[in-house]
Amino acid sequence: MKKQFYAVLGVLAFVLVCAAWINKEKATMRKVVAGKDDWKIGIQLWTFRMFTISQALDKADSCGVHYVEAFWGQALGGDTKDTFGIRMSQDGRNKLKELLKSHHIQMVAMGVISPGTKEDWVAAFKLAKEFNLRYITAEPKKNLWDFVDSLAGVNAIKIAIHDHPKPNAYSHPDSVLAAMKGHPNIGACADIGHWARNGLNIVDCLKKLEGHIYGVHLKDITEFDKPRAADTVVGKGIIQFTPVFEELNRQHFKGMFSIEHESNWYHSVPDVIETVKLYNEEVRKLK
Repeated sequence: MKKQFYAVLGVLAFVLVCAAWINKEKATMRKVVAGKDDWKIGIQLWTFRMFTISQALDKADSCGVHYVEAFWGQALGGDTKDTFGIRMSQDGRNKLKELLKSHHIQMVAMGVISPGTKEDWVAAFKLAKEFNLRYITAEPKKNLWDFVDSLAGVNAIKIAIHDHPKPNAYSHPDSVLAAMKGHPNIGACADIGHWARNGLNIVDCLKKLEGHIYGVHLKDITEFDKPRAADTVVGKGIIQFTPVFEELNRQHFKGMFSIEHESNWYHSVPDVIETVKLYNEEVRKLK
C-alpha cells in the first residue's frame, strides 16, 4: 500500500513539474510575442474561408492567435444565415461579438474591400466603428479618395491600401503613395507576398512607405515575379523574412501581421502554426 502511495506521489510530482514547465514555456512565448509591444500576430480569416467564422475562430484559437482581420461574405455559422459585412443584421453582429469574446479574440481590421458608392463606405465605417477596428484594408477607387480619407478622419479609423498582383491599380507602392498624397488617413497594408509576385524588392517597397504602414499580410510564395505564383508555408518559399522584420523594426512599425495563407485550404492549421513559430523566431532575433 505504501509503495502504491509513493508511486502516486511520484506521478503527481512529475505531472506538477511538467505543468510548471509547460506554463513557463507558454509564458516565454507570450513574452516573445509581446516583446514588441506595438506588434501583433493575427490571421486574415480568408485563410479559413472554407469555414464559417465560428469555425475559423476555433482554428485561430488553436493556433494560439488572438487577433484577426475579417473579410466580407464569410458566414457566421450556427443558427444564423448572416454573413460578415455591412448588411449583417444586428442579431448577427451581437452574435459575432459574443463569439469573439468567448475566444478572447480581438478583430483589429477587415478587408480587402472596395465599395463603389459613398453610401456603402459610410456603412463600412459604421461597421468598423461598431467592432472598434483600427484600420480597414481596402483598394478605394480614385474618385472616392477624398471622401474615404474624410470618413477615416472623422471615425479615427485608418485606411490601409492593399497591393494585389498586377494588373491591379495598387500593385506598386508608387500608386499607394499617390493615393496618400494630401490624404493623412490613408496608408498601406503591405502584402509582402503580392509584392514578390509583382517582381518588387520587398524591403525597398517598405522603405518607400515608411511611416504609413498600418498592417502587413504575412505570406510566402513559390516563384518571384509571377502574378499567379502559388502560396507556400511561410519560410519555405522565396521570401527572405529577416530583412523584412528588421526593416519594419527600424521603422518603428506599429500594427498587426495578418497571416494570409492561400493554400491547403481545408487543412491549413499546421501551416499557420509554422508561420506563428517563424514570427516568434524573427522577433527573438530583433532582441
